[in-house]
Amino acid sequence: MRILLAAALAATGLAVLATPASATVKAPVVTRAALDPALVAGRGADVDFAEQEAENSTTNGTVIGPGRDAYTLPAEASGRKAVKLTPGQYVEFTLPKAANAITVRYSVPDAPGGGGITAPLDVAVNGHKRATMTLTSQYAWLYNQYPFSNDPSAGLLHPDWWITECSCVPNATTPAPEIAKPFRPNHFYDEQRLLLGRTYRAGDTVRLTVPAGSKAAWTVVDLLDSHLVGLPHVEVLAANVLLFGADPTGKRDSAEAIDKAIAFAKRTHLKVYIPPGTYQVNRHIVVDDVTITGAGSWYTIIKGRQVDLATPAPDGSVHTGVGFYGKDAAAGGSRNVHLSGFAIEGDVRERIDTDQVNGVGGAMSDSTVDGLYIHHTKVGMWFDGPMRNIKITNNVIADQIADGLNFHTGVTGSVVSNNFFRNTGDDALALWSEKTADASNTIDHNTIQTPVLANGIAIYGGRDNTVSNNLIADPIREGSAIQVGSRFGAERFAGGLRITGNTTARAGTYELNWNIGLGAIWFYALEKDIDADIEVSGDHYLDSTYNAIMLVSEWSVKDQYAIPKVRFKDIRVDGTGTSVVSARVKGSASFENVDARNVGAVGVNNCGSFNFPPTGSEFSLTDLGGDDGGWLAPWMLPNTITCDDRPPVVPPPAPSPW
Repeated sequence: MRILLAAALAATGLAVLATPASATVKAPVVTRAALDPALVAGRGADVDFAEQEAENSTTNGTVIGPGRDAYTLPAEASGRKAVKLTPGQYVEFTLPKAANAITVRYSVPDAPGGGGITAPLDVAVNGHKRATMTLTSQYAWLYNQYPFSNDPSAGLLHPDWWITECSCVPNATTPAPEIAKPFRPNHFYDEQRLLLGRTYRAGDTVRLTVPAGSKAAWTVVDLLDSHLVGLPHVEVLAANVLLFGADPTGKRDSAEAIDKAIAFAKRTHLKVYIPPGTYQVNRHIVVDDVTITGAGSWYTIIKGRQVDLATPAPDGSVHTGVGFYGKDAAAGGSRNVHLSGFAIEGDVRERIDTDQVNGVGGAMSDSTVDGLYIHHTKVGMWFDGPMRNIKITNNVIADQIADGLNFHTGVTGSVVSNNFFRNTGDDALALWSEKTADASNTIDHNTIQTPVLANGIAIYGGRDNTVSNNLIADPIREGSAIQVGSRFGAERFAGGLRITGNTTARAGTYELNWNIGLGAIWFYALEKDIDADIEVSGDHYLDSTYNAIMLVSEWSVKDQYAIPKVRFKDIRVDGTGTSVVSARVKGSASFENVDARNVGAVGVNNCGSFNFPPTGSEFSLTDLGGDDGGWLAPWMLPNTITCDDRPPVVPPPAPSPW
């Protein structure tokens, strides 16, 4: 243990500072979600790294983007731009403050037949090579329709579904349409972390170079996060997993040793400590009434491979893999579980919705999850309730095949705060009130970037929940930044829902099934009315691709369900490609102190439920005063029909201080 700890301490290099290579380096540009940090002050997660976009740095490569069309590399990049390198080219970042570690977000091509490749990326600091990273596309590049395929040559998974590409149902169309392959490539990016071995000063340069001879025809670098990682955390009075046979080299499976440490810790009322190292775990670690802490997510890594099950599990799983799971709610769930200070590295490369291959799962009441890094699992954290009082704080969840975090079924009295999500394959954060309402939960001060599919934050039914002070940027397709949805069999909305103080950037994606653009925030009445006490206040919608606000129902139920009473107050809208408000449902909303500028089309695109009665739209708007910018003109009130089903898009200018 002493040897391992000494090596980890040396890796931080906190006492060793390098000398800047040059006094005339390009000044660093630090952003948050590719925005000027001043535009999002007080919102999103307070992270321990500085984000720098590759397009703002020195390079002899090619800047790609901006572009927001799904299935393209620019669309999935943070800020919708990145730098494309060929062998021999580089991008160089100037450190804005002291750092001893980096995270690189990148993309490299898939193998021709799918399955991914590996490719090198040299890392040099101040002109001196420090390491060669081995990049991979084995966890990227999905294709086709939901739930997607790893095979770029696959035919349509659902030829009986309507698709935008031919505006038809392929197997019901004569002659049969020709669909180009690969069909809908997506999920291009991945990220990798690297400890630099010493601490460098502000002004030092980190150059990422694709070496000559790389078998990757190109490498795209999206951004670099620079970190100053602290000393490893040590627990002296604890059940140390090394004493129970855990292997910190990762060569032998450590699951049984961790189980033994947990059992001992419960008998002796101790914590479980997992010191620095990489521990192989290829199944669930079941946790109940136990505290497990690592040395920090850069030092303690729980890494597993996906394992085929000989026969499917009762829940339908055909694989298992690394994860920390509470007991099933049907068996009483777990309580008093506290997980902190380690990384979970999974091995999930395809989406199988029945698989329980999530980083953290099960039911955990009166529990905490803090300071984890969860990577390459299906869902970072998926909780199946009923359960109550869990606090999810200070975690980083990246590169998931599906959701980032989902409170599913009766999760109550819980908090999700100060977490960072990037590159999820479905909703980054979801409250899904299937069968039992999620209630009295708070989602606060989280940052969400580039969810590839669906939404940044989705609230599907529930009661008395709050979504506050979050930063959501760059949703890619078939969703947007914030959704309030009556769908997926969710219980109806009841009590109150407060959405307050959030900022969205470059949100409002193109909905392929409807062939229209969505709002940065959108309300969707598919299965029930959305008629709870809902107030949206203090939000900022920046650079929305289409609408800032959308209220919509499905065509097949447009005369059944309504959204009758949403209140919008103290809102700022800076840039829309089309409108401030798009109404495609019956109901009403009120607006107070809603300021808008740089509006691409008419301020209100009011289609109601598309019956176009002579009395006006089935959706009405109430002006409660203070709505500046001319977007809510008197002639539009209360329910003038201003319907343009697919208005032309006018790209807005970049957001600026109000």
